[in-house]
Amino acid sequence: MDWGGPSFVIAIIAVSMGGWLINNWIRAKHGYDLEDEWGGKTSKRDTSGENEKLKAENRELNNKLDAMQDRMIVLEKIVTDRGYTLSEEIEALRDKPAGSDSGTPLNFGQKEKQQ
Repeated sequence: MDWGGPSFVIAIIAVSMGGWLINNWIRAKHGYDLEDEWGGKTSKRDTSGENEKLKAENRELNNKLDAMQDRMIVLEKIVTDRGYTLSEEIEALRDKPAGSDSGTPLNFGQKEKQQ
C-alpha cells in the first residue's frame, strides 16, 4: 500500500468525517451538546416556553373560531328563515283576489259617523 498516495489521504479524511458524524449522531440522540467542525459546542435551544405560548395561542384561536362558527350558524338561520317566511307571505298576497281588502282597517268613516 502506498502510504503517501492520494487514496490513503482520502481514506483518512473519510474515516475522520464518519467518526465525527457518528459522534454527533450519538450526542444528538442522548441530548448532549453537538460539536461543530472546529470543536465548538452548539447547545439545543430551550423551546418549552415557546411551545407553551404557541399552544395557548392555538387554544385561544380555536375558541374564537368556535364562537365565530356559532355566530355564523345563527346568522344563517336568520337569513334563511326570514327569506323563506317572506317569500311565503309574498306568494300569499299574490293569491288573494284583487278586490279584497288586504290592509288593516283604520275605521275613519266610523269615527265621523259617531260624532
